[in-house]
Amino acid sequence: MQEDTLVEYDAYCPYCDTLLTLLIDASQGSHVTWEDCHQCCAPIQLAIEVSLVTGELESVRVGSDDDVL
Repeated sequence: MQEDTLVEYDAYCPYCDTLLTLLIDASQGSHVTWEDCHQCCAPIQLAIEVSLVTGELESVRVGSDDDVL
């Protein structure tokens, strides 16, 4: 894994509104994953979109475990 594929992304927890800095590996391509909030430990769903052309992070959608992303 190359360091330039790791992207810091700031997002807010959908449960407690804590600001989280996530480290996203863009080399994995577009995918859905889960991360626990560092403050309240609730499961956060992340829908990560990576450009097929450039391999760069395009967007991150954040949701609770009940959301459909």
